[in-house]
Amino acid sequence: MSPQLLTILVLVAMFVIATVLPINIGALAFVAAFLVGTLALAMDTDTILAGFPADLFLTLVGVTYLFAIAKNNGTVDLLVRGAVRLVGGYVIAIPWIMFAITALLTAVGALSPAAVAIIAPIALGFAAKYRISPLLMGMMVVHGAQGGGFSPASVYGVTVNGIVAESDLPLAPLTLFFGSLLFNLAISAVLFLALGGHRLIGVHARDFEPAAVGAGAGGAGGTPAAPPSGSGSSGGQGAADAAPAATKDGAAAEAGAEKGAGGFRFDQAATIAGLVILGVLALGFGLDVGFVAITVTVVLALLSPAAQKGAISQISWSTVLLITGMLTFVGVMEEAGTIEYVGNGAAGLAAPLLVALLLCYIGGIVSAFASSAAILGATIPLAVPFLLQGDIGAVGVITALAVASTIVDVSPFSTNGALVLANATGIEPDRFYRQILVYSAVVVAIGPLLAWGVLVLPGWL
Repeated sequence: MSPQLLTILVLVAMFVIATVLPINIGALAFVAAFLVGTLALAMDTDTILAGFPADLFLTLVGVTYLFAIAKNNGTVDLLVRGAVRLVGGYVIAIPWIMFAITALLTAVGALSPAAVAIIAPIALGFAAKYRISPLLMGMMVVHGAQGGGFSPASVYGVTVNGIVAESDLPLAPLTLFFGSLLFNLAISAVLFLALGGHRLIGVHARDFEPAAVGAGAGGAGGTPAAPPSGSGSSGGQGAADAAPAATKDGAAAEAGAEKGAGGFRFDQAATIAGLVILGVLALGFGLDVGFVAITVTVVLALLSPAAQKGAISQISWSTVLLITGMLTFVGVMEEAGTIEYVGNGAAGLAAPLLVALLLCYIGGIVSAFASSAAILGATIPLAVPFLLQGDIGAVGVITALAVASTIVDVSPFSTNGALVLANATGIEPDRFYRQILVYSAVVVAIGPLLAWGVLVLPGWL
């Protein structure tokens, strides 16, 4: 068996094992890099570790450490409360506020599941209180997380841009970011209309105040008032569906977002300033995101030592392990000639557009069940030789791959989809599961095709 075929089979086996068993694919990748590199390719340790992405490691640690401090000192809650106040009582704006908040969190470095875990309980609490479709609210949160997930300071953005930077392909971090943001925004707009969001026009939060009082007096089992006359009711998945009163967890999350705790403190102001400085220095002056993030984080820790207590343990070490392990194994694949082998095979199809479409579907289908970060770390390097031939726009293909591999995270089998399902409020879990499953099936079926059709087929990127 050739080394190229061996590494491909090992890669497939890793995804299968990590899908079936609760084992971090990054750990499997390190083991595979060691065994394949040593036994099959006669590589020494230094050569194997040459593929370890030290700069990416620093960036992942820096941005997630910074976000952990922002969460601990209440800055995240402050941003949520401020955004909710911007609604001004107009219920129709609430889903979009949830989208924007989650997008902001991932854009400044929060992991997508972390942002969804924070916002989903609040969003679904609002859905129950204001009779908004829980499917609409939950998916707006996930699409918001994915929309902001490819900023130059985000985990996904850093991963993709780091891979591209090591090749001779053109680097377009802002195109990647805005491509994903606008794509998810467009999907959210269609979803909003399909689930009856337009029926919320003219509906005000004060219309639900009697129901809120009644629910507070009667406990979690209280009976909500009838929907206001302007809301309508479509049944099924409509945005104005009647729903039981919020559960205690959902109500607590929603109430916490509205009431907040305390005023605007110095450490919160410093954290917001730090996030702004990170954006200015990284985007405006081209400084390394990882070093800037870790510097800002250390300064914040010095200013408020109590806020950083436990923050290091909140760094997503599992994601760091996953991405660094995968890219280390990709380095072994490059040493074996697998990347060039696959690229030449794709070029042999003599249909660059078809190859790009197949890659988008592979990324989308596999990512619906496996880690999106792992998929990005595997598919983009495999596409590099094919893209270097210049027969098709590299920026468009990479952006389409990024979008196709992440919009499917609405699946109930992915972390984001599972978090939304777990925080269901005012709806039967089985019914909510079926709704999410049907929606995710639609996204998996047409999402990669749309990404390819918009970002690759016209040839403008």
